[in-house]
Amino acid sequence: MAENKAIAHAFADGPAFIPYLAVGDPSYEASKAYVEALAEGGADIIELGLPFSEPIAEGPTIQNAIVRALEGGMTPETFFAFVEELDVAVPLVCMTYYNLIYQYGRSRGGEAGPEAFVERAAEVGISGFVVPDLPAEEADPLREACDEHGLDLVFIVAPTTEGDRLRSMMERVSGYVYVQARLGTTGAKADVSDRTTQSLQRLAEWDVPKAVGFGISSGEQAERIVANGADGIIVGSALVDIVAEGANADEPIAETAEKLQAKARELAEGTAAGHKQRLAETPEADHA
Repeated sequence: MAENKAIAHAFADGPAFIPYLAVGDPSYEASKAYVEALAEGGADIIELGLPFSEPIAEGPTIQNAIVRALEGGMTPETFFAFVEELDVAVPLVCMTYYNLIYQYGRSRGGEAGPEAFVERAAEVGISGFVVPDLPAEEADPLREACDEHGLDLVFIVAPTTEGDRLRSMMERVSGYVYVQARLGTTGAKADVSDRTTQSLQRLAEWDVPKAVGFGISSGEQAERIVANGADGIIVGSALVDIVAEGANADEPIAETAEKLQAKARELAEGTAAGHKQRLAETPEADHA
């Protein structure tokens, strides 16, 4: 069994800032500059969205990004080439839908199933997966392929996930668990659900980092969520909005990249400030 501790290392020194972008939005070269800008801005892990034609977990912002990427020619093979060319020193997580993973082997003349996709992902430097439409109860083939190639498998836990379903996810998760801050689809919000703290408390018995996503858009929100116990924050729509605004205005790639780097820095600093606040409020014996 292969082993990859890149994601674990990203959480070793404190909570992680995890941004998301759809790969290929609005073009291959622009997207490459934007992902590298997030790394420069302080990302600890980056979620790379592999566009799929039916992104059921996404709100309008990310759906539109996926449309732009697909219209620009993004495919699984192009995605893998993109990852190989990236110049970043942080773990990369592929966020996509299971049909693309399952059918990839068949598209290359082999058999359907997750093995071929996972093997290729490992070759190009992917460290893990988030697959929003894959129930934990049906995830064993992907879990086994990830174990074989040393990749993590992240599950999204909603505020309503409980009982056997929650246990099934937590028995199979690795790397980190994606804690959904509120019900619904992705999208930046002015505030984040107060159910987040309850969700974190509900997951406390499991020894895996808990990263909160869905709706985070500011450094202040990042600080508050981490101060309340999160091991990381995940931000997508607020960053995709910057990409969309640049694309709609025909903004130079470098200008949009600079804005993304600045937003990443704000979110990374908020994450660090939340950690500092939490340590200050915790008795020394609890974090000795």
